[in-house]
Amino acid sequence: MINSMTGFGRSEVQDSDTRFVVEIKSVNHRYLDFNIKMPKKLSFFENAIRTTLKNYMQRGKIDVFITYEDFSGNNVSLKYNRDLTKKYLEYCSQMEEEFHLKNDVTVRGLIALPEVFSMEEQPVDEKELWCLLEKALTEAGRQFAASRNLEGENLKADLTAKLDQMLANVGQIETRFPLIMEEYREKLEQKTKELLADTQIEDSRIAAEVILFADKICTDEETVRLRSHIENMKSVLKTGDGVGRKLDFIAQEMNREANTILSKANDLETSNIAIELKTEIEKVREQIQNIE
Repeated sequence: MINSMTGFGRSEVQDSDTRFVVEIKSVNHRYLDFNIKMPKKLSFFENAIRTTLKNYMQRGKIDVFITYEDFSGNNVSLKYNRDLTKKYLEYCSQMEEEFHLKNDVTVRGLIALPEVFSMEEQPVDEKELWCLLEKALTEAGRQFAASRNLEGENLKADLTAKLDQMLANVGQIETRFPLIMEEYREKLEQKTKELLADTQIEDSRIAAEVILFADKICTDEETVRLRSHIENMKSVLKTGDGVGRKLDFIAQEMNREANTILSKANDLETSNIAIELKTEIEKVREQIQNIE
């Protein structure tokens, strides 16, 4: 199957105490590049998250967004710092004696002081938490892969149509070549007759000139290689996923042959066909950038 490098997947998993939402989206990239955004509390799962998601992708810039909610109410606890509070009171007494001030410390005043009370996160059950997160990651990954595959099949159909058009263009160039040669021979004979008037012209001389011209503009090798590259690309498209880089290389070779054909063209119609070929090849190269 052909997969696009653009995809999206979303999953939401919840039990009585915890809720995870995982969203995955991607764009083109030469390699597999993860960007994971999640609560700091889950950072120790990062390697496991990457390992799990690699089952659903090979290339692309992958953005992963993980939302975590704890409904248990047991995720934090209130901590009373008795030693620090005692220090506060000792200093208040010291200030009362030293500066002859009224010591009017109250409980309300004490709890407003820094670090007397603090919120402390409770340790979580990593195994239980991962079990739920992995379920969310797996479902989001499955949806993500499905969306990539759907778009990949659309890309495959579009590329196949473009390749068929390119084969038709190559056929036109091949058909046009003998006509160009015949037209050249006729023009050469006519021009020679005009210059030499009634002087007898040797057919062998005309034939030799035509052969030299044919050798100069012949594109048989280029069209044969171009056909081979086009058929190869169509074959690769049928083989399966992970073929983006190979297709890009073939497209470069196709463009090389089209450039040579255009440089050899000594005919307006052939030049126009070669330009159309290059335009289609460029479209194909752009589409290939979206294939994993």
